[in-house]
Amino acid sequence: MTDVRQTPGIVSTLFRSEQGGHEQVVLCQDRASGLKAVIAIHSTALGPALGGTRFHTYSSDEEAVEDALNLARGMSYKNALAGLDLGGGKAVVIGDPDRDKSEELLLAYGRFVASLGGRYVTACDVGTYVADMDVVSRVAPRWTTGRSPENGGAGDSSVLTAWGVFQGMRASAQAKWGDPTLRGRRVGVAGVGKVGHHLVEHLLQDGAEVVVTDVRGEAVDRITSRHPQVTAVSDADVLVRTPLDVYAPCALGGALDDDSVPALTASIVCGAANNQLAHPGIEKDLADRGILYAPDYVVNAGGVIQVADELNGFDFERARAKATKIFDTTLAIFERAAADGVPPAAAADRLAEQRMAERTPAESWLRP
Repeated sequence: MTDVRQTPGIVSTLFRSEQGGHEQVVLCQDRASGLKAVIAIHSTALGPALGGTRFHTYSSDEEAVEDALNLARGMSYKNALAGLDLGGGKAVVIGDPDRDKSEELLLAYGRFVASLGGRYVTACDVGTYVADMDVVSRVAPRWTTGRSPENGGAGDSSVLTAWGVFQGMRASAQAKWGDPTLRGRRVGVAGVGKVGHHLVEHLLQDGAEVVVTDVRGEAVDRITSRHPQVTAVSDADVLVRTPLDVYAPCALGGALDDDSVPALTASIVCGAANNQLAHPGIEKDLADRGILYAPDYVVNAGGVIQVADELNGFDFERARAKATKIFDTTLAIFERAAADGVPPAAAADRLAEQRMAERTPAESWLRP
């Protein structure tokens, strides 16, 4: 018989408040379908825990649990500052989505979601798509978002993700230059995929000069063929050294590191990528250089706002109005940072923690 004793590292992480503090962690297994998954609920202080399902190959089961814990905690902060009456949770399915994903597995996963009785609401994440959520919703219809419009969902969430980033960028411009517009400013966008190409459209409509890069040449070609005035550079290393007013990381995490921050020419960093700060302390390095950083989980919350709206019967204009308030939230964070003498990333964490501790309802959160 296999030894199934839990390693002490995971238990220690779960119960250590500075990294854990999670309310519930569920290990899910269905031998018939091959499902192995972790559902982590960090907080339900503001409501049911909402967060996506990541389908990924991990080097170990322990790494999968750690990822679920970290992602769930991040969703608590994101949902709190998005003004949602929702807590934070996340799920990871262990495996190769191209090889291991099946209808049987997704249905088994959906049954575990349903077994939580509404404490956790799922959505798409890396390795899962709208079609997958349509399958999960067959057994967990009340607790699955990110579905197709044909199944009562919102479809592609990149539209409002980009809109929210644009609102965060407008707020950054207001704080830095006293005017909430990018007109006449030079903005560099690293990553012009699903979210980035929508962001470019908003910037051009606002009168910005745009420079782009992407590891996929076809993504750049799609932008430059439609907008010949957009300039392209070879890679992100070149982009951060290009004279810019605003740098928008919209691709992979860790874009702001010990190499890129000293090379940045931009006065503002505001983009859609998750986990942009490569390690703790980078936020202080940015502040010391006078670079205004708009916390990523604040400005990229338009997507979660969009899928959360499905819980009330999706209405695009209602969701868009909520995503527009990212402008107000971003300004509030800058004001808190200035008042407390801390970088905006620290101020964002404090505001999120304050809202969760006080259980402030959405209608009282940063009134317009």
